[in-house]
Amino acid sequence: QVQLVESGGGLVQAGGSLRLSCAASGRTFRNYALGWFRQAPGKEREFVAAISGSGRSTYYADSVAGRFTISRDNAKITAYLQMNSLKPEDTAVYYCAAADGSSYSTKEYSYDYWGQGTQVTVSS
Repeated sequence: QVQLVESGGGLVQAGGSLRLSCAASGRTFRNYALGWFRQAPGKEREFVAAISGSGRSTYYADSVAGRFTISRDNAKITAYLQMNSLKPEDTAVYYCAAADGSSYSTKEYSYDYWGQGTQVTVSS
């Protein structure tokens, strides 16, 4: 069982930066791939970024590639999403998710555990 708690969301102006954190419970953190997803009002939840259990492999949605960076610190059992050059269209609730298995996925159904989400609002 893994419990995930996101933090770091907030209100930021366009062009600004935020760093989201995902604190996890459990001693087998490195056995889980992690992903970040987001859901904007009135839209489906979408994939943002993912990282393998070791942290050596990452993958990004085209909409955030080059602006967002996913990382993890297995010693601290925490994952991060550094978001730079934020745009109003990045406004959403951001969710951290964990998949049992070290290979990452872009698909929601691959993830077994989800956090409660943290709101990110980017003003123009």
